[in-house]
Amino acid sequence: MEGIIRNNASDLTLKVRSSYDVKKLNLYEWEDYLDILCGNRDYQKEAIKTAIIYLASGEYSNIDQLARENYKNNQDLQRLYRTEHDFIQHIPLKGKLSGVIDLATATGKSYVIYGIAQIMLSLGLVTKVLVLCPSLTIESGLMEKFEEKTSDVRLKASIPETAFFKNPRIIDANSTIKDGDICVENIHAVYDGTGSSIIASLKGYGEKTLVLSDEVHHAYNSSGENDIRKWKTFLMSEDFHFKYLLGFTGTAYIENEYFSDVIYRFSLREAMERSFVKLVEYVAEDENGDPYEKFQKIYDNHKEFQKKYGDIKPITIMVTKDIKSAGYLYEDFLDFIEKQEGIRRTEFDDKVLVVTSAPKHKKNVIALKTVDDKSNPAEWVISVSMLTEGWDVKNVFQIVPWEDRAFNSKLLIAQVLGRGLRIPENTSGQPKVRVFNHASWSKSIQSLVDEVLEKEMTVSSKIVNLTEKNKYNFGVYTINYTKKERTIEKKIIRLKKYLT
Repeated sequence: MEGIIRNNASDLTLKVRSSYDVKKLNLYEWEDYLDILCGNRDYQKEAIKTAIIYLASGEYSNIDQLARENYKNNQDLQRLYRTEHDFIQHIPLKGKLSGVIDLATATGKSYVIYGIAQIMLSLGLVTKVLVLCPSLTIESGLMEKFEEKTSDVRLKASIPETAFFKNPRIIDANSTIKDGDICVENIHAVYDGTGSSIIASLKGYGEKTLVLSDEVHHAYNSSGENDIRKWKTFLMSEDFHFKYLLGFTGTAYIENEYFSDVIYRFSLREAMERSFVKLVEYVAEDENGDPYEKFQKIYDNHKEFQKKYGDIKPITIMVTKDIKSAGYLYEDFLDFIEKQEGIRRTEFDDKVLVVTSAPKHKKNVIALKTVDDKSNPAEWVISVSMLTEGWDVKNVFQIVPWEDRAFNSKLLIAQVLGRGLRIPENTSGQPKVRVFNHASWSKSIQSLVDEVLEKEMTVSSKIVNLTEKNKYNFGVYTINYTKKERTIEKKIIRLKKYLT
C-alpha cells in the first residue's frame, strides 16, 4: 500500500527571495508607515514586505518562476509533486504575479490588505486596486476599517513624499473606479450587470490594476453558488488581463490539501503561542446517541462559561451541514430548553439565532452584528459551516460541530475554529474556546484537527502565583542510605568443544 505523505503546511510555503535591487524598490522609506499601521505585530509587516518584494522588485515575472525556484530547493514539494511540471499544474492562477497570504483568523488580515494596496498605489505600479470578498458582511467590515485608515493623520503623514497616490479614496462598485481608488466589492457584483462599475472601469486596464481577493479559498474550492464559482474565471479573464493577483485567507485548503501558491504564512499555532487569539481546547465526548444528553453537556459547558467570565456574555455556536439541518437543530434545541428550564419556547427563542443564507434568517444576520452586547439577548448561534465568515464576534467560548459533514476536512475545521478565535476586551490571561465534538465520529477526524492546529508534544513552564501555589506544591524528600560492601566470587565456566 502506498504511504500517505503528510506535510507541515509551513514547509510548503513558497519562499520569496529577500535580496533585490534597492534602486528599483526602496522599502526602507516605508518603515515608519509599517510601524504605525502594524504596531507590534511584526508578522503583518513581514507579510506586507514579502508581498511587495514579490510584486514590485522585478525579481519575478510570474508565479511559475517562483514555483520552479522553490521546487528545486524544497524536498517536501518534491515528495508531494512527482515533477516540476506536475507542481506547476497545481498552481491555480498560472502565468500571473499571483499568490496567497495565509494569516490565521483574527490576526489582522485587513491591515495587511490595506498596507499592500497603499504601497502598490504609491509606487505607481498600479493605478487602481480592486478588493473582492465573498459577502456583503465582509465588504462592510473592510470598508469600515479602510476608511478608518485613510483618516488616520499619523498614518498619512508617514507616507513617503515620492508617493504617486497618498490618500486613496475608498469606494464600492456603485461609483466609477478612478485612478488612486481602492474599490471594495463582493464578488456577486462582478456578475450583476446593474449598478456595478467594475467592467466599465477596469476592462483594458487590468495590467495597471491590483486585485486583492479576501477569503480566496472560495475562488479555489467548488461551491454551490454560481457567482462564487466564477470568481477564479474573472481573475483569469482575457477581457481584463490582470497581472497582479493576491489572495488572503486563514483557511488555505482545498478540502484537505494545502494551497500550492502560498507566499507567506502566519499559522494558527503561532497566533495561539503569541496570545493573539484564544487557545483551542478540543474535547471529544462519549458516543451516547441521545441528542438530549448531548444538549445537556453543551448546556452545562455554557453555564460554566457564564460563571467563569462574569461580565462577559458567552456565546455558543452549533454548526450544521446545511440550512435544513440548522432548522431541525433549532426546533430540537428549543424543545430541550423548554424542559430544562421549565419555560415556554416564546420566552427563550430570542436567545437562539439561526444564521444562514435563507431569506427567513435575514434579520438574524443583522442581529449577529451586536451579539456580543448584553442588550442583545442571543446566547446561542446555529449556523452552517460554509456561511460563517465575516463575523467579528469575540464572545464565542464554545463551538459544537453537530454533524461530521460540518467538520470533516481541514478546510471546514479551519473555518469552524476561526469563528471562536477572537479575544474579548477586558479579559485577563489568554481565554480558551472549547470545541465540543462527538466521539462517534471524532476519531476519524482527530488527525485532521491536529494537523490544522499543528499539535505536537511540547513542554511548557510558567510562574505560579500565590493563589495557585497549593495546587502545584509538593514536598521533596531525601532518602538516607548507607553503603555496604560485599564480595562476589567470580566463577569461570569452561566449555568443551566436541568434534564430530
